[in-house]
Amino acid sequence: MSATMARNVAVVVLLALVVWLVPGGGEGADLVAKILNAVFIVVAVLIVGSLYRQYRGEIFGLGDQWRLALYAAVGIALVTVSITGRMWETGPGALVWVALIGASSYTLYVIWQRYRSYT
Repeated sequence: MSATMARNVAVVVLLALVVWLVPGGGEGADLVAKILNAVFIVVAVLIVGSLYRQYRGEIFGLGDQWRLALYAAVGIALVTVSITGRMWETGPGALVWVALIGASSYTLYVIWQRYRSYT
């Protein structure tokens, strides 16, 4: 085991001990998870906004119906990923999560195929 790997394992073990032993460690871990979720959403929105600015001409060239499908698929995927924890708490929620991600992915694939057929 390399020194870097040993250090990384030690950090993870130390964090796990803090969450386990410190009173309120679970709430602290919950707070960190919520902050990371918010950061993920902000970064995803920034990336999508940057891609929108970069490919604005191609997006408007898709036509109104395909553009609506693109926006809906991206929005549904972002919201679904951001509420993954709550949806995976129940069996039906997990099935709905898989269905939403699958539908969004398929819609994006179809739109990409349509875009490639015209270029």
